[in-house]
Amino acid sequence: QVQLVESGGGLVQAGGSVRLSCAASGRSFSGAAMGWFRQAPGKEREFVAAISWIGGTTYYGDSVKGRFTISKDNTKNTLTLQMNSLKPEDTAVYYCAASRRWEAYRRFTPTGYDYWGQGTQVTVAS
Repeated sequence: QVQLVESGGGLVQAGGSVRLSCAASGRSFSGAAMGWFRQAPGKEREFVAAISWIGGTTYYGDSVKGRFTISKDNTKNTLTLQMNSLKPEDTAVYYCAASRRWEAYRRFTPTGYDYWGQGTQVTVAS
């Protein structure tokens, strides 16, 4: 079993930056990929970014391309999301997720991930 714990959320002004971290514990992660999703009140959980655990290939949701950067440290089993040029519409609870198989047909949907963190709130004030 893998446990994921996010940190780094908070309140930030529009145009500012926030860095989220996710620590994986329980056993060394040997899956295919990790990613970030977010969920705003009344909305579905939305894909933000993902990275393959071995090759480091990255994917981003259209709304965050060019502003967010996902990265990983395999030796420390940690995942990071650097968020720049934040907008009020980025306000949401951000979740770290891990996928064992990361099948192509569902790698951008929550069903493609097996483990989830508890989430961290990011609020962007206008």
